[in-house]
Amino acid sequence: MIQIDTQNHVSSDEIIKELCTSNGLSYERVDQEGTSVTSLEMFFSGYPRIVGLSYFPNLTRLTLVRQNIQYISDLGSCPLLKELWVAECYLTKIAGLEKCVLLQKLFLYCNMIPAIENLETLTRLEVLWLNGNQIKEIEVRLVFLLNIDYYYYFNSSLNKLRGGMDFLYLDNGKIEKLNLSGNQICSFKEITNLARLPHLTDLCLNDPQYDPNPVCFLCNYSTHVLYHLPQLQRLDTYEVSPKQIKDLAETTVLKKMMYYNMRIKSTHRQLNEELEKLKERKSKLQKLPEDRIKLFSCNVKNLEQELSELQMSGKMQAYKSISNQDFECENSDEEAESSDEGQKENNLEQQFLHKLESLRRRINFWNKKLEEYVEVKKKKKNSNLAVQFLLTELESVGNIRFEEGSPSDAWFNSCYELILSRFCAWDFKAYGITGVKVNRVIRVHNRMLRLRFEDKFQQFLDREDLTETMNYRKMLEYLFYKYPPETSLKKKQLIQILEEGFQETKKASECEEAVLLTNSLSICECPRIEYLQKEARSRGEPEDLLIISKVFLGHRAQARDMDPITRVNYARADSVFRPRKCINKSFSVISETCSSMEFRDCDCSLRQCEWFLFDHELVLPEYIVEFEYITLVWDSSGFVLSRDLQRDEEILSMEPIIKPRPKIVCLDEKTVLAVAKANICSQITVLDLHGNRLSKLRDISKLTGLRKLVVSFNEFTCLDDVYHLPNLEYFDASHNHVITLEGIRGLNKLKHLDLSWNQLKRAGEEISVLRKHTPAVLSLNLKHNPWHKPASVRLSVIGQLKALTHLDGILVTEEEAAAAAQFIAKSKITQVRSDLFCFVSCDNCFTLIESMYLKSTVITVLDLDGQHLCKISGIEKLENLRWASFSNNNLTRTEGLDCCHNLEELTLDGNCITTLEGISKLSKLIRLSANNNHLTSLDRNVFSNLSHLHYLSLENNRITSLVGLQKAYALIEVYISNNYVSSNQEIYQLKGLNNLVILDMYGNLIVWKQENYRLFVIFHIPSLKALDGIAVEPAETENAKDLFGGKLNADMVAERLGHSNFSKIEELNWTASMIRMVDLVPAEQFKNITTVNLQNNNLTSFSGLVFLPNVKVLCLNYNHIESILPRQKPSSHLTNRQLLYQKVSSSGYGQQGTSKTNKDAGLSECLSPLMESLEVLHLGYNGITNLAWLQISRLKNLRFLFLQGNEISQIDGLDGLQLLQELVLDHNKVKTINENSFSKLSSLVALHLEENRLRELNNLTPLGKLQKLFLGLNRIQELSELEKLDNLSCIKELSIYGNPVSRKICHRPLLIYRLPKLQVLDGITVSPEERARAEIHLLEQQVKYVYCKGGCVCVSKPLPAIHLCTSPRE
Repeated sequence: MIQIDTQNHVSSDEIIKELCTSNGLSYERVDQEGTSVTSLEMFFSGYPRIVGLSYFPNLTRLTLVRQNIQYISDLGSCPLLKELWVAECYLTKIAGLEKCVLLQKLFLYCNMIPAIENLETLTRLEVLWLNGNQIKEIEVRLVFLLNIDYYYYFNSSLNKLRGGMDFLYLDNGKIEKLNLSGNQICSFKEITNLARLPHLTDLCLNDPQYDPNPVCFLCNYSTHVLYHLPQLQRLDTYEVSPKQIKDLAETTVLKKMMYYNMRIKSTHRQLNEELEKLKERKSKLQKLPEDRIKLFSCNVKNLEQELSELQMSGKMQAYKSISNQDFECENSDEEAESSDEGQKENNLEQQFLHKLESLRRRINFWNKKLEEYVEVKKKKKNSNLAVQFLLTELESVGNIRFEEGSPSDAWFNSCYELILSRFCAWDFKAYGITGVKVNRVIRVHNRMLRLRFEDKFQQFLDREDLTETMNYRKMLEYLFYKYPPETSLKKKQLIQILEEGFQETKKASECEEAVLLTNSLSICECPRIEYLQKEARSRGEPEDLLIISKVFLGHRAQARDMDPITRVNYARADSVFRPRKCINKSFSVISETCSSMEFRDCDCSLRQCEWFLFDHELVLPEYIVEFEYITLVWDSSGFVLSRDLQRDEEILSMEPIIKPRPKIVCLDEKTVLAVAKANICSQITVLDLHGNRLSKLRDISKLTGLRKLVVSFNEFTCLDDVYHLPNLEYFDASHNHVITLEGIRGLNKLKHLDLSWNQLKRAGEEISVLRKHTPAVLSLNLKHNPWHKPASVRLSVIGQLKALTHLDGILVTEEEAAAAAQFIAKSKITQVRSDLFCFVSCDNCFTLIESMYLKSTVITVLDLDGQHLCKISGIEKLENLRWASFSNNNLTRTEGLDCCHNLEELTLDGNCITTLEGISKLSKLIRLSANNNHLTSLDRNVFSNLSHLHYLSLENNRITSLVGLQKAYALIEVYISNNYVSSNQEIYQLKGLNNLVILDMYGNLIVWKQENYRLFVIFHIPSLKALDGIAVEPAETENAKDLFGGKLNADMVAERLGHSNFSKIEELNWTASMIRMVDLVPAEQFKNITTVNLQNNNLTSFSGLVFLPNVKVLCLNYNHIESILPRQKPSSHLTNRQLLYQKVSSSGYGQQGTSKTNKDAGLSECLSPLMESLEVLHLGYNGITNLAWLQISRLKNLRFLFLQGNEISQIDGLDGLQLLQELVLDHNKVKTINENSFSKLSSLVALHLEENRLRELNNLTPLGKLQKLFLGLNRIQELSELEKLDNLSCIKELSIYGNPVSRKICHRPLLIYRLPKLQVLDGITVSPEERARAEIHLLEQQVKYVYCKGGCVCVSKPLPAIHLCTSPRE
């Protein structure tokens, strides 16, 4: 039977015949030959639809190119098909492939396909080409495409990758090559989604054969791609495999991330500062209401106590309901008398009740005042918006920037004037609005939108024949975006507009499809204000944001009343405007109202229009304006009027006036019986101890019959004395200082409990105590306690105390009880719940995935923020978890994460965590955030195991020490602002973190406690690039080096020792450390130091060493010591204090500058002693030239002085060293010994003068006790100079080697003979035999000389030896 094609009027037989002919087959024998055919091809024409394939059951390859095929059919008879080409045809849908389960390659390029669908059965598909179609967004689940290696989507209309790429990642991880060139991808976010393809190695977005994607024109395009796809080997046909390229990309992105993280932290800090100011203001405003409430509450308690006592004493009826039944009179006389007394009692009782009621009304009044809180939502909203702007800048890699303007910017003033020029006071008069105030103007720089705008604008200019070259400028306008009044402009919508521009909108009411804008603030805002008033939300938080857009109007047309604004109705127009008079909305009614109030003398309404732009790409958002209205309304609700205080005084002075009672400080059995007016403890059922000074309730448990206990307005901090009171039903402990409920137990019948106005903070712990020990409580008051998590307290209490009927004076409804039960159920992670909260990361968002598609091993991201969790459990099977967030819960510990070994990022913000012990096994952790918790310290064992931790944020905790971070060597960013770090020593804990780039310690005590805090931190952590949100400048680094370089202080010592118990230090050894200043204060802490070694440093004076009281040995060799105290500066550089010091002789300043030596010495004697415990001083190799300038004579108890290796030429300034025993002056430039050099060194035992320039040995006579004298390597030539040593009768060791005189043969026997106690000469021991030979030798010389003289022998020159023999011994 011949079938006719309805479109092409070609029979199926003719189509099959053409197919056979084109492939060299015989149509007549197709039945026999078709089974052997495996490949068929048809090009250009002749095959308008797919038919006749049933003849080819073994077909494996089918190629159809340039045919008129509109849909795929008849492939069910080809089950072996592996490759299919239907290219350059007219396909509008992917369908008919269900039976081709063996298909491996599918080519559907250059068709008219709008969506990817119906591919679920192609589980073996490896290659898919869909380029040249009309696909705009990948939004399907390619659930079973497990083997695709190649995706080709180039030259299409694709602009989004979001939906589908999630499932490409989950179900198809084998894609290796992907070509998306020629599409309209314009956002980096879309490229980020490709990171879910772990095997992708070849990506092409800018193929030279096709048009590039718009995203390729953005800055940092390659950097962004390589950072998020580090496994790529080729990008846009270029080789990108070298490691240095990937490293450069990663480094660039990480720097950007750190920069924006720092700015975000700064924004949050600014918000916190503003909130703190608001809290302070709130506290001030609430102080008066709080004081009034306490005052009135105390008076209420006093009246109730007095009334109760009067009733119990018999003067009044105990309770009205009971007294009417029990009271009876026994005789008529008594009845007459009692009636008068009863009248008085009733009057007194009425006074009590009336005053109580008045006081309670005032308490309610002040409670309402207390609830008038300071509004902080707007501050938080602005901060959140600023943070979102920064995140957008980061995600766009700087292609979207937000610049906040100031009055100094021309564009800011232009925006301001634009707002004012388009504000009409007449239109807003009905709302009491008189003006508008611009608070902020933010300029938007969106590179992608601007390029798109300019491209469209240029296209318009190219196709239009403008008669005047400047006509197009008249088509540019700045307009306000107008959103529907019933829907506010949400943050998400605002960010989307600023990122992606305006999208075409469609209104259901009028079928308008365009971007709605206006040139009037009235048209933009008045409908919204009217809507808020109708909804009774006029006091709600308005948006007060305007988006000002640059618009190219093009060809414009005025709106027609009857026609919807669509492209069809306005085919030749690019934009449509609607004048204000044609806007049939409530706004017109408002205008009439305003006009009727007073004659309108402005023509604003004539210019006001609504604009509709059909092409959203010609609307460029450029400015965001935050403004507020100026109104005539003045709200005085937050102020207290004098009449209110006057009313308070009137009520307090009402009758009856209760006299103050004596305060009970300590409670004993006698006092209890007196207060309760009972004889024995077992009789007491009511005990009112209100308004005393009690802090303990000793032995209260003995009152086993007690039913009511009142201890309000006392000084209790705990209630651990209240236990095992089996009959207690009413307990009032309000207005105390209770910080914990631990200790309360055995109150099984308690029904009413008042704990308001205390200091309870830990809701979880306190509620657990109540649940366990007060199970029957019906009414509970917990108001006005500083809870850590106040928002969740009510639901938590109701959920755990099942019997509760009233909480904080409010009835617990069934709906609230059900919500509380659900709240408690959600506070635990069960195995079932962990499946319900499985999240897979999607573009920094979290997309819920049904548990049927996932296994626990697939889950990499877990977000359980705000779930009221008390404990982390049930996540043991999440072995591949990489990112987890548990923010804003009620966690107190970090246990339960041990099995998550692959965790890289963990967020625990906004909990009640006190320790981080539970994360020590997370060795792969890179980022950790635990802001707003209760941490007090950091365990070093935890952080030493986190070897990959780069980012740490612990803001708003109670941390006092950073010692736990000592070995966290990988840290790059540390945010620890608003903690309790106060000591300089804590900065030393971070010195070993050589990778630390960003440190934020703002809000810690150290910031204002440490002088020059910023320079101090910069000096000790030189790797820092930013501190407290401010970049570190090179000049700051230099200033820090100048100020703190080489300064030895207590913190430096504590850093090396590992503790600050300086009293245990006896020796201070700090050599070769470039120290130039010592500042060990307070000196009392270092009082046990006896030995100091500071060799090889840069000291110029003793600096702070002079204040160490017990130093005995001081070694300062190889420094630059000039004097004990700092040398005087030139007068022009002296401060006023230093100029004053010059006039004070004891200061040590100003006396070093005189030129004469004797004057120096005299002045030194006048100076007060220093370092009176010092006995040994080493000053070798310091370049000292003048001993007088050193002021060594002030070291009165010095016994050993070493001055070798200096430049000393004159020995002076030693007069005060009367106890000196050894003086070393080797290797100097001493030429002579002056008369006063050793005049007062009578105790000197050893003197070293080797390697000097001495020629004479004068003025050694004062050294009567000298035993050792070293004169080697000098310039002594004559034996006569050795004669001057005769007065040194105690010399035992002498050295004169290296002098010219030592070359004379007789010098040694002569010295041995002349110095009878000499034991060592030039290092050689003097033996008795040598001494005898020396004496004989000298005697022989003497006899010879005398004989020659008696024989009249003429000797021209006397022998020196004979001259030496003339001594007293002769």
